[in-house]
Amino acid sequence: MGSGQARQIPLDLGHRTALGREDFLIAPCNRDAVGWVDRWPDWPAPALILNGLPACGKTHLGAVWRDRTGATWMDAAALAESDAQQLSEGAGNLVIDHLDPWIGDRAAETTLFHLYNMMKERGTTMLVTMRSAPGQIEFSLPDLSSRLRAAPAAAIAPPDDTLLAAVLVKLFSDRQLQVGADVIAYVLPRMERSFAAARDIVAQADSLALAEKKPVSVPLLRRVLSHSQV
Repeated sequence: MGSGQARQIPLDLGHRTALGREDFLIAPCNRDAVGWVDRWPDWPAPALILNGLPACGKTHLGAVWRDRTGATWMDAAALAESDAQQLSEGAGNLVIDHLDPWIGDRAAETTLFHLYNMMKERGTTMLVTMRSAPGQIEFSLPDLSSRLRAAPAAAIAPPDDTLLAAVLVKLFSDRQLQVGADVIAYVLPRMERSFAAARDIVAQADSLALAEKKPVSVPLLRRVLSHSQV
């Protein structure tokens, strides 16, 4: 090992992300989405679309709805790997997570189109998460486009300071890291205003604190933010 202080190599052992209803932080930016989830099964179509920026809470709300309805969780990549009959076997309600990359793939769209129709016939429902609303995306299959654009879509908007502070506290807590109010107050006015940025900052702070065997503090966050802005 070379000269200089030896640093512990952080091992990515993972962390438990709290995804229960009691862990979801309700604010004006997501209240409409929460309202639609709570309105189930009184939906005007067999699908609900949750859309918003990365890490905004779409997957968390999907997990809340899955637990409430007994739905099966499905990564959207499965639409390109299996047919609708296979995907629907033994499944009641469905959560289809991260659909965007598969819009434009005609085979995946065809599978989703048939799956939608099967669920409508059976009286079951699907919750779909996407970055963009269906009306903002070009589809390969006009029939699928018309169905998803007719389904209710609830957008989750970027967070305000109050929610972003609460998200930071939750993300640190998910990693069993206790931080003081001074840390949150320091980070908020200096970070990008997004859930994804909050997630990345917390992950970097966790890694650095572990490597240096130091607590998460303002000086440590100053270094994290300085590095992320280079």
